[in-house]
Amino acid sequence: MAVIYERVALIGLGLIASSMAHAMRRRGLAGHIAGHARSAETREAVRRIGFADAVHDSAAEAVRDADLVVLAVPVGAMHAVAREIRPHLKPGATVTDVGSVKQAVIEAVGPHVPPGVHFVPSHPLAGTEHSGPYSGFATLFENRWWLLTPIDGTDPGATARLRRLYEGFGANVDEMDAPHHDLVLAVVSHTPHLIAYTMVGVADHLRRVSKSEVIKYSATGFRDFTRIAASDPTMWRDVFLTNKEATLDVLGRFTEELFVLQRAIRMGDGDQLHEYFTRTRDIRRGIIEAGQDTDAPDFGRARKEEA
Repeated sequence: MAVIYERVALIGLGLIASSMAHAMRRRGLAGHIAGHARSAETREAVRRIGFADAVHDSAAEAVRDADLVVLAVPVGAMHAVAREIRPHLKPGATVTDVGSVKQAVIEAVGPHVPPGVHFVPSHPLAGTEHSGPYSGFATLFENRWWLLTPIDGTDPGATARLRRLYEGFGANVDEMDAPHHDLVLAVVSHTPHLIAYTMVGVADHLRRVSKSEVIKYSATGFRDFTRIAASDPTMWRDVFLTNKEATLDVLGRFTEELFVLQRAIRMGDGDQLHEYFTRTRDIRRGIIEAGQDTDAPDFGRARKEEA
């Protein structure tokens, strides 16, 4: 494939950024990849791995002459990074991000994007429970959705160019406004993560079930349900603090549904439980049919000894 951006700067070098770099290298989508991470240990790891052509000690150095700047840091760090790189952004460059929340990112980054620089917020709906520069791989985004949330006045050409990059990764690309994005993600990602973290906490506090039993017998629903509870705690702290309203709305609706199920179980209402589980199973089958997961044993995820 042809080069889409001659110079790309990745600010933050964890799972998403490293996967982007691997994908760009594999498919020839970027001429030069620069990177920066706050941690010296991470920067040294990236130098050893070699997925970036240059690793810089500051974000300001990394973005110089970049045609595309990707902010791949926790949402809570976006404001400080955007302020640091502002004087060093190349006229005509595009700035994007990979944050799980969009309205808060727009408010944090937007004021620091100078005239002549394009800002196209985005979010890949892809990931694993692993983090850090060693966790990235080139096929992470294949057949996964990547959402763009262009702001008013965004140059359509800049948006189209970024779309081509993500499609070059093998991603499915769609556009929506930021508030709707945050509501959708509260349903499909943020609240499920919160529930998973909560279920792990319940198991930890339920003293009648020992920690060793939870670990020993978790080759059942608990294992698959709580897999996402291993995700990066800093990222998820920022997600819940910055997408507060949508998450609390969905969490309230979840609580109402839970009360309905509690009552059905208490009253022995098997018909209601069967109808409810049938309806939710159909949604799960729809996810599989859409190619967003698999019905293979263990959801197709290899065991560690097989990986």
